[in-house]
Amino acid sequence: MYKGREGQWAFLLHRLSGLAILAYLMLHVFSIGSVILGEEFYMRIHHTYDLWPFRVGLIFVTAGVVYHALNGLRIIVMDFAGAGVAYQRQMWYGVMALTLLATAYTAWVNIPRILGGY
Repeated sequence: MYKGREGQWAFLLHRLSGLAILAYLMLHVFSIGSVILGEEFYMRIHHTYDLWPFRVGLIFVTAGVVYHALNGLRIIVMDFAGAGVAYQRQMWYGVMALTLLATAYTAWVNIPRILGGY
């Protein structure tokens, strides 16, 4: 039975991060569009976004966007560079390392806000 390797995980994470970005985009469009329902409604929504679950979600959104972008570049290199396929595993680990660095930085910036509640 096929156990899956880096290529399968890259594919799965790419699809999931794309769906997460789409969900975030829909939430963002609703949020910005809510201004037509009045300033009070708009401000209530944006005060809700200051709660800690949304701040934690921001960390995951950053991870999803960075991963999706860098993995997309990895796919482009594999498609257009003949030698790219030979290094796809190493490139995926590079994508994961850069995603973890960006996510760690976002968490480092946001954790004081999450814990402090400001």
